[in-house]
Amino acid sequence: MPKISAKGRMMPESPIRKLVPYAEAAKQRGVKVYHLNIGQPDIQTPDVALEALHNFSDKVIEYSHSAGIPSYRKKLAEYYKKHNIHITADDIIVGAGASEAILFAFQSIMDPDDEVIIPEPFYANYNGFAINAGVRVKPIYSSIETGFALPPIAEFEKSITPKTKAILVCNPNNPTGYLYSKEELETLRQLVLKHDLYLIADEVYREFCYDGIKHYSCMHLEGIENNVILIDSVSKRYSACGVRIGCMISKNKELMKTALKFAQARLSPPSLGQVVAEAAINTPDSYFVEVLNEYLARRDVVVKAINNIPGAFCPEPKGAFYVVAKLPIDDSDKFCQWLLDSFEHEMQTVMLAPASGFYSTPGRGKDEVRISYVLNVNDLSKSMEALAQALLVYPGKTN
Repeated sequence: MPKISAKGRMMPESPIRKLVPYAEAAKQRGVKVYHLNIGQPDIQTPDVALEALHNFSDKVIEYSHSAGIPSYRKKLAEYYKKHNIHITADDIIVGAGASEAILFAFQSIMDPDDEVIIPEPFYANYNGFAINAGVRVKPIYSSIETGFALPPIAEFEKSITPKTKAILVCNPNNPTGYLYSKEELETLRQLVLKHDLYLIADEVYREFCYDGIKHYSCMHLEGIENNVILIDSVSKRYSACGVRIGCMISKNKELMKTALKFAQARLSPPSLGQVVAEAAINTPDSYFVEVLNEYLARRDVVVKAINNIPGAFCPEPKGAFYVVAKLPIDDSDKFCQWLLDSFEHEMQTVMLAPASGFYSTPGRGKDEVRISYVLNVNDLSKSMEALAQALLVYPGKTN
């Protein structure tokens, strides 16, 4: 039989999706499954975006420019201007979601076996993107005891080698919900300058910051304009994950010229998705006020419920819509599967993502799970009750 590639064997399963067969089997048994495993909001996509889709009247759905529809990129530049990020349409390459944008960035700045430093836990697919591009992730441990704050710069320094080309941060963070401060990002700025590195900033959750704390973009850092690569997406901002539109932004002209070649090789980003994304920029501010208040209420339900469970703990996140919770369990992978194939409370259970999949270092996250608070408050309350009941009877409970 022909062999599978080494790269294919190295590609990790998604910790977010690998338990889907068990969830489907639970549903077939009549058990209601609360999906807290995936960042798929139940918030309605803005009306202006849906109307653009419904009113699309072109007789041919054509390829777009490889960098994205010019009118969309110009409108995006105006959106960023409102956030004090001053760029032009030429500084933007539209991708099929932030995922493709990250791939373009990796492929443009790193050669095979080069290294990117990422604080862990981190978005699980970063590992997959790195394997796809043939580069290596060097994880820097951030602890739940600190609320997943940026690790000390000394830890970054220890990991920098001649192969190190970039640092990647997600802010606000997926999976932890941690919001990096201006001061933390300034320490990264100094490190980037010292070692002449790229700083890749995944800022797809920019709109979701809580408790009056403002988001500070890496594009605001002075003196490293040619080092910063901003990654963004419409998926979470407008609750439009399925349109698959994101972007890569940089003022580094040589970098963007290089990235465009990778964009040309895949022809163009989704044309219909760009039509929807362009219209979504007209979403009124009132939409975000309502959404933010809704997520805040959801966050408070989850954080309070987890911290009321004996032996469990999660810090209060200041952004995004995730928490990483430490639970009194022996193995998060086994526990998350057990919830689906062996447990129900009043014919209900909960689907979580084992946090082990968000660490690059083997053995970490074994007593942690990621919870996406993307369901309404009533469903979240029921799911937290099911989780509490599960921890009373789980055979692998540790205390």
